[in-house]
Amino acid sequence: MGIIEILMIGIGLSMDAFAVSLSNGLVCPISANQKLKIMPLFFGVFQAVMPLFGFFAGNLFAEVIDRYSGIVILIILGFIGGKMMADGIKEMRDPEVESCTIFTYKTLVMQSIATSIDAFAVGVSFVGAGVDILSAVCIIGITTTILSYAALFLGRRFGSMLGSRAQIFGGLILVCLGIKALF
Repeated sequence: MGIIEILMIGIGLSMDAFAVSLSNGLVCPISANQKLKIMPLFFGVFQAVMPLFGFFAGNLFAEVIDRYSGIVILIILGFIGGKMMADGIKEMRDPEVESCTIFTYKTLVMQSIATSIDAFAVGVSFVGAGVDILSAVCIIGITTTILSYAALFLGRRFGSMLGSRAQIFGGLILVCLGIKALF
């Protein structure tokens, strides 16, 4: 497998992280929550580490991960998205409500796990495919980080226009991603 194929895999794997970064950027301006500045790094690291784990675990856990990943993603993103929507509704009713309190390190780690579970299975598929695993995980991690920063920037731009409705919309995106992962 060549560098172009790995880059395409990296882009494909990063789409969940892109959507979550866009959603987070819509909801919360970076200036209000400094943790968002490092969110793309979390996503990139997790997106790189998971295929590495998958590669070394081989087929040992692939079936279990494949069977339950949709449910885990739905629970994580559904909870975070639901909380974001509830906070957005509260903020519409009472504009004095703090809107970015949901973004803690725990939330960022949970989002990172939820967006990178599929990368584990990709790592399993690299076994016996003649892939230089270290190059592959670096490409995947860098691609995810760059695309997540771009999504965060876009979300920030549109979030300021949408105001408190952005938080509801961002939460809805996360819930929809969770439901999509289930199927």
